[in-house]
Amino acid sequence: MTSQNPKQFLLSLPKWILICVLIGILSGSASAFFLVSLEWVTQFRIQHDWIIWLLPFGGFLVGLSYYYWGESVAKGNNLLLEEYENPKKVIPFKMAPLVLLGTLLTHLFGGSAGREGTAVQMGGAIADQFTKFFKLDNSERKMLIILGISAGFASVFGTPLAGAIFALEVLYFSKINFKSILLSFVVAYAAYFTVEFWEIKHTHYSIPVVPELSLNNIIFTLIVGISSGFAALLFSRSTHFWGSLFSKNIKYPPLRPVIGGVVLAIAIAGFGFTKFSGLGVPVIVDSFSNPNQWYDFLLKILFTGFTLGAGFKGGEVTPLFFVGATLGSALSTVIPMPIALLAGIGFVAVFSGATHTPIACTIMGMELFGIAPGIFIAIACTIAYFSSGSVGIYKSQIVKGAKYKLYQRFL
Repeated sequence: MTSQNPKQFLLSLPKWILICVLIGILSGSASAFFLVSLEWVTQFRIQHDWIIWLLPFGGFLVGLSYYYWGESVAKGNNLLLEEYENPKKVIPFKMAPLVLLGTLLTHLFGGSAGREGTAVQMGGAIADQFTKFFKLDNSERKMLIILGISAGFASVFGTPLAGAIFALEVLYFSKINFKSILLSFVVAYAAYFTVEFWEIKHTHYSIPVVPELSLNNIIFTLIVGISSGFAALLFSRSTHFWGSLFSKNIKYPPLRPVIGGVVLAIAIAGFGFTKFSGLGVPVIVDSFSNPNQWYDFLLKILFTGFTLGAGFKGGEVTPLFFVGATLGSALSTVIPMPIALLAGIGFVAVFSGATHTPIACTIMGMELFGIAPGIFIAIACTIAYFSSGSVGIYKSQIVKGAKYKLYQRFL
């Protein structure tokens, strides 16, 4: 961001507040529509589970839409990160409807994917359109991308504090100034309250019992953090592996999700792995009170990596929540800490490791679960961040700071 003196900052502030409100309302409304539509297609799939056998057909529709109309926006979240680092041209608005349609088709037919990528891409595409309207230069476009990411994340998860910080942290706080921080919070809350206005309900989680901060519990938390870091590493590598495998061996892009859809349909419908289709929110909720099988988190990694690698659309974050919550829940059989606490710690720690955003994930944990487990969440998110490797779910993300120095110097 270009530096501004106090006078320039104050003069430009009203314009940017207006932009934040507009982006917040538009992105929040888009997320509200998306969440309602996603719930509808999810319930339709649950009530008509035979539709999973049509997953290859859904994949073909997704593949064709991006092949003929979406080549310029196919990189998804990575395109936002690249445009922030090296601004070239305004992100086409078509990114928003294409990722919306692709994600709904993926979930309708039973693919394993999330929703954050969709909301963030819609937010980024909507925000960047203000470049033309307000005649902004490339350095100001960076601000728009921050605002779009913040609005999309805050609105889809109902976590404005985490959304604002995630938008800054995922961009490694590059040349971030007070103006960036202030406006990121403004747009996050504008988007959050827009979703509230539309009366969209988010899933609520609870950690009813939080033990004392003893040496033993700190050690147990460190173990959960390390385990979450390795799960995040496996998730990221799995997604990249399947994406590379499909692109190298199937040259015609629309055919990739068709073949992937055949394999997924047989695995999910034929072998009864329906709990791993879609978002998996019921499984996440259940993991806070009932121990999961030790392999549940591994299967979610496999199904999500394969789904996204084959070319289906959606985000990675809710599947990361699934992986973390089920991992923590499974660990409750060997770690003497409350199951809800372990599930909650894993929920955000795996996300922290996979996105290199420990601060945002710690705050998200406290927004979702309350202040009481905050110290355990902070420890686990930090440890997962350092133990998850140098490559996260976003290939174009630039890793800086302590983690970068650690892996460059010692690993």
